[in-house]
Amino acid sequence: MDSDTQGLVMSLGDFLRSRGCRMATAESCTGGLAASTLTDVAGSSDWFEGGVVAYDNRIKMRLLAVPEEVLVRNGAVSRECVEAMVLGVCDLMRVPVGVAISGIAGPGGGSPEKPVGTVWMAWKCFDRVWSRVFLFQGQRREIKAQSVHAAISGLARA
Repeated sequence: MDSDTQGLVMSLGDFLRSRGCRMATAESCTGGLAASTLTDVAGSSDWFEGGVVAYDNRIKMRLLAVPEEVLVRNGAVSRECVEAMVLGVCDLMRVPVGVAISGIAGPGGGSPEKPVGTVWMAWKCFDRVWSRVFLFQGQRREIKAQSVHAAISGLARA
């Protein structure tokens, strides 16, 4: 983990610890890398509840309560999907703070509408939910790393 990401995780942890609350992750294309990154910092057990790697759409529906019609209409790489994922993981883990990530890390799987590197994220912080799309460049591991950094950064800066 680079020092910038580590600093963001430590700030996020301090924020959560100071409020006595915990967070969770819902990940697809990052395959658990966000949860791993968060738990690389000592003391994360004070504020990190857990995560769900919902790589397959069936898991998104079964564990995170993403409606099938959202996946059919918008796809897994969409605002609607990640917003449902973050709400689902926060409900499942009974936490007020969460992040969800779904995208196309490549090298295959892209399309003209959603090229490789397209990653949607959604965050929940108490009653506020927001989302954003990113277009990252690089190889699969680079796209995953950039996604995790952006996910943590988005929550830490909120």
